[in-house]
Parts: sequence; C-alpha cells; structure tokens
Amino acid sequence: MRAFLVAAALMSAISASAEVKVLKNFTLIDGRGGAPLSNAAMVIDNGRITYAGPVAGLKVPAGAETMDLAGKFVMPGIINLHSHLGNTIDLIQDPKNFTRENLAKNLKTYASYGVTSVVSMGSDPELALTVRNEQRAGRPSTTRIYSAGRGFTGVDGYPTKAMGMKGVPYEVKSAADGKKGVEENAARKVDLIKMWVDDHLGKEPKIPIELSRPIIEAARAHGLKSSAHIFYLDDAKKLVAAGLTGLAHSVRDKPVDDELIALMKKKGAWQQAATLTREISVFIYATPQAFYDDPFFSRSVSPSVIARLKSPEYQKAVRADHDFPLLPGFLETAKKNLKKLVDAGVKVGFGTDTGPPARFPGYFEHWEMELMVDAGLTPSQVIQIATKNSSEFLNVSKDFGTLEKGKWADLIVLQKNPLENIKNTRTIETVLIAGNKAN
Repeated sequence: MRAFLVAAALMSAISASAEVKVLKNFTLIDGRGGAPLSNAAMVIDNGRITYAGPVAGLKVPAGAETMDLAGKFVMPGIINLHSHLGNTIDLIQDPKNFTRENLAKNLKTYASYGVTSVVSMGSDPELALTVRNEQRAGRPSTTRIYSAGRGFTGVDGYPTKAMGMKGVPYEVKSAADGKKGVEENAARKVDLIKMWVDDHLGKEPKIPIELSRPIIEAARAHGLKSSAHIFYLDDAKKLVAAGLTGLAHSVRDKPVDDELIALMKKKGAWQQAATLTREISVFIYATPQAFYDDPFFSRSVSPSVIARLKSPEYQKAVRADHDFPLLPGFLETAKKNLKKLVDAGVKVGFGTDTGPPARFPGYFEHWEMELMVDAGLTPSQVIQIATKNSSEFLNVSKDFGTLEKGKWADLIVLQKNPLENIKNTRTIETVLIAGNKAN
C-alpha cells in the first residue's frame, strides 16, 4: 500500500510539473507603462504566473517546459472592449450565422492575432453566454468572452435597419421596457449593459435621455456597468451626467470640451473605446488598398471577400453613400478627441467594433493601435490602454491585463519591439491564454 501511495504521489508530481512553463531571456513589457525589463524570465504554473522578473532571480522548477525566447518581446494579451461576435460570415451579418462553429472560428481568429479577451456589445444570443460560462469553468485556450447580452435602442432606432440587426436589440418605448430588459439581461448574468444612442446622422429615431436614463439606473441597481454607442457631444454629456459608465465610441460631431471632460472625471466615466478603425472602415474601401495583399490581413479573410473588396462595384457602392464626403472628417475628430481625453486624464480603454461586415477581427485591433499612435499617443500608452486599462474597466485586473505574479498568463510573444514601432505588435510568434497555447 505504501509503495502504491508513493507511486501515486510521484505520478501526481510529474503531472503537475508538465503544467509548468518557463520563459526566459526575453524583454518583458508588463503592461503597466513602465520601462521594459530586458533579460527577463517568467514561470507559469497551471496557467498562472508565479514569477516574472530578471533571469538572474529565476529558479526553474524540476521538469518544467522551458522556452528560450532570446531576442523576443513579451507583452500582455490585447483586450478588446468593443466587438460583436458570431453574427457575420464573410460580408453577411445575420443572427442565423451565430452557431457554435462560427463562434469558435471567430474566437480562434481573435486569439491568433493576440486578442485574448473580447467584449461582445449587445448582439448576443444565449449561446454566447453558454460558451462564456464553459470557458470560465476551466482554463480557456481561446479568446475569453465577455457579453452585454441584448442591447437597447428606441422603437425602430439605430441599428435596427442595419443588415441582420432587426430583432436583435430591445426596442424600448417606455421606462418599464428598459427596466424589464435590464432585469432579463441581469438574470442571464451579462457582464455589462449596452445601448445605442444615435440617429445615424438624422436617418433613424434616437432613444431619448428619458428612456436611456432608466436603463442606466437599472443597470446600476444590478451592479452592472452601462455603456452607450454615441456619436454626438450633447448625448455624451447627458448620458455621463445620468451615470453612464462607458462611451463605446468617440464623440465625432465636434471636439470634446471641458464640460464633458469634467463630467467624465467627476463621475468616473470611461472612454471605453475610441473605435478609430470603425471610423476608417466606412470610407477606406472606396479606393484600392495595399493591405488586401498583406498576409497579416489575408490569412484570416476569405479570398472571395478580398476579391469583393477589390471590385470596382464594391468601391463605387462605398462612394455612393450620401454622407461619404463627411466620413474622413469624423475619423479626424475622433483622433483629436482621443488625444485630448488622454491628456486630460480621463480613463480610456481599447476597442474596435470589429465583427460586423468589413470590420475584420484581429487585423483591426492592430490597426487600431496604429491609428491611436497616429492620434498622438505613444506606443507605451497604447499598449497600456489595450491591456491594463481595459482589464480595469472589466474589473478583472486581479486576474489579467498585466504580466505579474498571481495573474493568468495571457500574453503575446513578439519578434520585434512594439515600443519602438507599434506595428511590431504584428510580429506575433506565440499567443498564450491562461498559459495554454492559443488555438
């Protein structure tokens, strides 16, 4: 019996050691915004970091799998606070596309680009929450899901006329409707509440503050953050004053002013996401783009979609938008507003609005970081926003968002230094999620 127990203990130790990974000889960019640490090492035990520091202080556990990453750079996984999962195949958005198979493919694409967590913002069926719960019951090896469940708009409001969106959000006609919807979402244990407050440049009804305020209040009563798609400065002010937690897009109609900045700082409201790539996506396809043939883009986009983007017919259709001449200006306003908010000390997170047609998961997250640098932020600021800050918005910073002892090993191994050039985030060699190689 004693021999059996000794053998069992030995087998248990061997099994445990097989779960230990050691990374060494890399430069650590931990996400906190400080100077990188060269000649760094990390020990990952059952998915969690037990050591992150100089190689000189490394003690390699017996039987650990060791990876020599000499010349490489390690940063935290990217956290996207604004996405839409599962509803799109190629350039078609339809709730019928939301299958377990398509969702798994979507998550695998995000993971391959180092996007280790995504918040799906208001277009999710029950399946999204089911898969999320399955992930949380173990150690995921694919992108982590956070979900706002079903979002809210007014009757026939934006975005119900967009492809595949009718019947997706709640269409609220009374305060009671909004409260009931929040209660249903809360019962499903969503991670936050989303609403759309926009008239699509005057084309569609916009939910008024009298109906959006009760949604915000109901969310708070259930201990949930509230987030809003906005476009106009005036709406941003009204919603933040009412207690909204996050602006899911940039203000784009005019420059943000001191009144909004003071309100956001007083209320603790976030610029949850700037979504600069969302703004560029509505006009960039009007002309041929070199990135269509970039392997970093084309590896996750079907040849038929690339052919469609390259077609003169598609480009003509983009240019035919009545508001097309205005669209580049909205991007520039968004970039300037992002810079102003960051400089003023407003809390800022990271997001892209990827998922709908022609807003490509994975590739757009790296493009977003590039546009943020174009807006005047440093690569270090952008990385901190996309990792540490975004984990804080989700209230998960105790578990990931930075690479520190005790946290899950959600990380990206890069071939080049992203602090020297933000485009180097594209030089991905390996992605780990909870210490597992992403798949």
